[in-house]
Amino acid sequence: MRDVRVVLVGDEGAGKSSIISALIKEAFVRLAPRTVLPEVTIPPSVTPGHDVTTVIVDTSPRPEDRSHLVNEIRKAHVVGIVYAVDNPNSFDRVPTYWLPTIRALGVNVPVVLIGNKIDLREGQVTNQALEDEIVPIMQEYKEVETCVECSAFLPLNISEVFFFAQNAVLHPTAPLYDTRQHVLKPACVSALSRIFRLVDADKDGLLSPDELNDFQRLVFDAPLQARELEGVKDVVEQMTDGSGVEGGGLNEEGWLALHTYFVQKGRLETTWKALRCFGYGEDLMLREEFLFPRFDIPSDCTAELSPRGYQFFTDIFESFDQDRDGALSPSELDNLFSTAPGNPWLAAGFPETTLTTAEGAVTLQGWLAQWSMTTLLEPRVTLSYLAYLGYPHSATSDSSLSHPSTPAASTSSRRNPFASTSAASATSSDSTGPSYQLLPTTSALQVTKPRRPSRRKLGTPVERSVFLAYVLGASGSGKTALLRAFVGKGYAGSAGAGGGGGGDEWAAQGRGGKAATWPKGAAVRVGEHSALDAGAGRGKGKSVVNCVEEGGGERYLVLQEFGSTYESEVLRNKKKLELADVLVFVYDSSDTNSFSYVSNLRQQYKLDDIPTLFVATKSDLDLAQQRHEVQPDTYCRKLSLRVPLAVSVKRGELADLYHTIVRIAQHPLSALPYGPNRSSASSLLGFPVTRTQLYVCASAGLTAGLAIGVVWWLRAAARVHAAVHGHGGAGTTGAGAGAGLGGGGVGAGLLAWLGFGRG
Repeated sequence: MRDVRVVLVGDEGAGKSSIISALIKEAFVRLAPRTVLPEVTIPPSVTPGHDVTTVIVDTSPRPEDRSHLVNEIRKAHVVGIVYAVDNPNSFDRVPTYWLPTIRALGVNVPVVLIGNKIDLREGQVTNQALEDEIVPIMQEYKEVETCVECSAFLPLNISEVFFFAQNAVLHPTAPLYDTRQHVLKPACVSALSRIFRLVDADKDGLLSPDELNDFQRLVFDAPLQARELEGVKDVVEQMTDGSGVEGGGLNEEGWLALHTYFVQKGRLETTWKALRCFGYGEDLMLREEFLFPRFDIPSDCTAELSPRGYQFFTDIFESFDQDRDGALSPSELDNLFSTAPGNPWLAAGFPETTLTTAEGAVTLQGWLAQWSMTTLLEPRVTLSYLAYLGYPHSATSDSSLSHPSTPAASTSSRRNPFASTSAASATSSDSTGPSYQLLPTTSALQVTKPRRPSRRKLGTPVERSVFLAYVLGASGSGKTALLRAFVGKGYAGSAGAGGGGGGDEWAAQGRGGKAATWPKGAAVRVGEHSALDAGAGRGKGKSVVNCVEEGGGERYLVLQEFGSTYESEVLRNKKKLELADVLVFVYDSSDTNSFSYVSNLRQQYKLDDIPTLFVATKSDLDLAQQRHEVQPDTYCRKLSLRVPLAVSVKRGELADLYHTIVRIAQHPLSALPYGPNRSSASSLLGFPVTRTQLYVCASAGLTAGLAIGVVWWLRAAARVHAAVHGHGGAGTTGAGAGAGLGGGGVGAGLLAWLGFGRG
């Protein structure tokens, strides 16, 4: 709820207090001279359609009240300058005294000119004559929003005075319109042009009658009648000399001309409502909360696209695939991202990061895969682009599709901007067709279930559709080749790569398209390094994504590899490690030193809690004996892991590698170092436990149990011996007594040696 503070100023006797009292009493009230009314508060219930509390303040121009006048002007949201139309001197002081006074105080708020006492005016005044008087003032003082004439005596137009004052705050002219040049301001043109492109559903550059009706329903929740549409076309044709109307619809020029007409006719609420509906704030920038709504992701969970999200990105793909070839070319991508700061992935090597045609156009599968990766790694980027691309408006006749938090349309939202007020009242109730609702961008995402339970319970699959694997290994081991092969880019043939050596063959920048330029405050990066930017340049690695058919369904697999410097940084970062579903250790089977690198990584960092797979690349070359204490196969068996997969990207022999990674991600216990028993013991004891440690603990427990059993038996035997023989017995010789005592001494000595008393 907003507050609007209206401060009335003006010469003595202009009728400020009478206007306020006429509003309250709805009749003329004769007041004593020099009366200054107390502050009046108008609750929101009095002004339906606006959740606004209006405060009206009366002032006095007398010198002794100067400090009060100045303070109130400085606190005002809008200033109403009241003058008496029957007193020319009163009107003359508006531009010569009152407006300069307000400016001198450094106050930058809208001003409404209020001509009172029209009941005392002699003769009729035409609108043109009034405009000739007011326009020069408005041209010199841009803060003047409008002029309204009234009579507190009749009373006449009293509520309109405060309606225009309220609108000057809620729907200001200054951000939209240049009153000196009589044109829309550049920021307004940019915002309205973006809305035009979003409303143009078929992307033909025209708003058809159906598209205009969809816009009308979305913003105002009222249909656009045929006669109203014809009226719109007539207005636009007059304002553009016919060039704004094409093929029965409006082109962009006509769309801008229509909103210019609304502003010039004082119907700013129409344009402002459209702007706010599409996420714009008072500064005509997309609001922060619109781009980045709150979306909490608990630890051990991830974000994925919901069915709504996949449907939206599928629909927008098909809308911009103008040649219907099933792929988006660079020019089509440029058009698609024209309502956004640009392509968010070019710095990360897009479109090399996903599936494309041979010509480099992005296929639908590649498009959806790219958004799946973005949502997994940077959900804030996805949320902001859902807003940029127009997700929040949706047509549906099924109420079940509406989001629970979607607010109901207010009474004012049903006003038809293309009709008169009376016509709007008649048409707002007979709306037909689907209901248009604003959906929050968060409804396009969903949070997955925690994955820790799946790493503790054998046979419990991970219920997710997007998985992340880190590909680790020495430079030249073939990591890049594996990533390129995954997205169908083929063998690059660089030296030492066997498929991909140092990554020089990887595109550092995507082909075609405009890179995203983020607006001020649009901080879409999360953390010190953006996960998307992990593939932004040489030495920092790459990210790719593709769809894998597994378990009767489609799963998206994201592969990330890192440069040697950034790789260590990732492995030291616990939060980044927790994101990985699988660690893929890659070594060059033809390089004698390659396996030692990945072995040292495992020794240096605690990685036993993450499912692991070893891959031996370049199997087309001669197998080299690794300079390591044990060979890779033996090393993996000691870890209770499968032996390394032998692959050759050059020959296209990948040994079902990507399906294997997905299966491991779905069943993580199957690939945990030291096997599933180690995971169960770790969860019970609260710290990592290896299989060797389990054997040691079990042996120690068994030994301790046997020792306690022996001690108990010896103590029991000693008691029986003492009961039978006593302390030598009555009449027993000294030797017998000595023997009895000696036996007890032997038992006691053994018990003492074992750490027990005699008992």
